[in-house]
Amino acid sequence: MAAQQPGAAPVRERILDAATEAFYRDGIRAVSADKIIAAAATTKVTFYRHFPTKDDLVAAYLDRQSAQIRTAAGTLPEDPCEALRALAEAMGTEACRPGFRGCPFINAAAEYPAADHPVRAAVGRHRDWFRGLVAELAGRLGAQHPELAADQLIMLRDGAMVHGYVDDPAAVADSLLQAGRAVLEQHIPADRS
Repeated sequence: MAAQQPGAAPVRERILDAATEAFYRDGIRAVSADKIIAAAATTKVTFYRHFPTKDDLVAAYLDRQSAQIRTAAGTLPEDPCEALRALAEAMGTEACRPGFRGCPFINAAAEYPAADHPVRAAVGRHRDWFRGLVAELAGRLGAQHPELAADQLIMLRDGAMVHGYVDDPAAVADSLLQAGRAVLEQHIPADRS
């Protein structure tokens, strides 16, 4: 067994790094395991030791994306209004970055339509967490039905991510903030707003 180069990423991380770049840039189904194996500078045996199937790799890619988002969410402001504003601004910034191709979870769901597929389970885990975060923030703002408010806000977010990819990414943050305010005004009693 060859010694790992100092500073070199462990092979599992190299595989995930290669998959993250290729899946997001080219689409999941368009990228073969052989392309990822070559990009990660590993062997098929090593690849399949870490990821028995490509679906396992796709789920790990999505779980890694979710973990990064959860870590970033840990730095949200304590005030729920400011936290929701920060989320909208982060999505606007994301939509304006070079190479933006939409939400990796929406993209994966589009490529894997079967509800019982392991990739859809990874998408579901992330969306359930995010829905819980948004519902908790909406509830702290005084929304009478925080889960419904969260569903509506996430629907806006999903549309904003698609809009940022296919149309004008510069309009995403401001439009999302305005639409989000309108949704929350419908859910928060007048004496709380």
